Amino acid sequence: MDQQETERVNDTRLVPQPRTEAATVVPHPAMPVPVAHQPQRKRVMWPLVLLLAVLGAAGGGGYVWWQQLHPPLPLGISVSNGRIEADEIDIATKYAGRVAELRADIGDLVEAGQIVARMDTKELQQSLSKAEAQAEQAQHVVDQAHANLAQLQSQKTLAEQEMERTRSLLQSGWTTRELADQRQQALDAATAGLTGAQAKISEAQRSLEAVRHDVALYMVQIADNSLIAPKPGRIQYRLANVGEVLGAGGKVFTMLDTGYVYMDVFLQTEEVGKVKIGSDARIVLDAYPDRPIPAKVSFVASQAQFTPKTVETRSERDKLMFRIRVRVDQDRLAAHADAVRSGLPGVAYVRWNPDTAWPARLQAAP
Repeated sequence: MDQQETERVNDTRLVPQPRTEAATVVPHPAMPVPVAHQPQRKRVMWPLVLLLAVLGAAGGGGYVWWQQLHPPLPLGISVSNGRIEADEIDIATKYAGRVAELRADIGDLVEAGQIVARMDTKELQQSLSKAEAQAEQAQHVVDQAHANLAQLQSQKTLAEQEMERTRSLLQSGWTTRELADQRQQALDAATAGLTGAQAKISEAQRSLEAVRHDVALYMVQIADNSLIAPKPGRIQYRLANVGEVLGAGGKVFTMLDTGYVYMDVFLQTEEVGKVKIGSDARIVLDAYPDRPIPAKVSFVASQAQFTPKTVETRSERDKLMFRIRVRVDQDRLAAHADAVRSGLPGVAYVRWNPDTAWPARLQAAP
């Protein structure tokens, strides 16, 4: 190779050649392989491994914590979710009228027989006053009839005595037959008058009783216009205001019966077949997870049905199940009536095997 060719080759090595996408660079065996990217990969992998380790530890700890809070139930106890409910009672008018007074409001606890509202009874009061006046007049008629009866009774007694003396005189010849006939007619008239007076007394008494019935009817209607709470409970809704005119059956309040609180749950066929009415149960509300409420099974459906949307698990909603009503103990309700709520979600545990002991977390608190 001459000197010119040598210089051309050297110039070619010094000038950088463009690389194409399809070009592949094969390192020379004597050239060192670049390792600049290897430490960067290690720096990226270590945080990822550390994050996975933390997540695994957290998941394991969470599982252990969940198992401690929700240990598996012993055989003989079934569980299902639902919502606690209380019977609603509508306090409504019996007769059409105007609301005159409200004595309760939403959220108030009321006792059985407590007056919660009054309707306008002015017209009924006037009718009652009229009926009472008629009853007083009818009583005077009865009293007058009794006085007339006493007078006619005296007249009959006198006519009987005169007739008896006239018979004696007639037998001895000291009087005439004509006088005896006159005495007999007077006795018959007195007897007829007495019978008529007794009939008038009966008629006057019946009239008095009719008027008294009217008085009692008006008093009942006035009393029915005082709306009372039929049971102890809490006012949930107020549906009318003072001055509103309502028809017969118009609702004024809706109250919750705090003496009948329950939860409807659904169990599968193999479980519900072992549940009996009166079986022990526990209700645990989401708001009070550490306060199990004693209850009893009060109803078991005789036919299967589709479970409602309140059952959250899809696998349970897709099955036919039986409805069971679990009712809260009445003594417990009486002691905690102020804490009764409707619609709170929770779960119900039903013990269908009486030999199975309740877990410590489901022991009823005093």
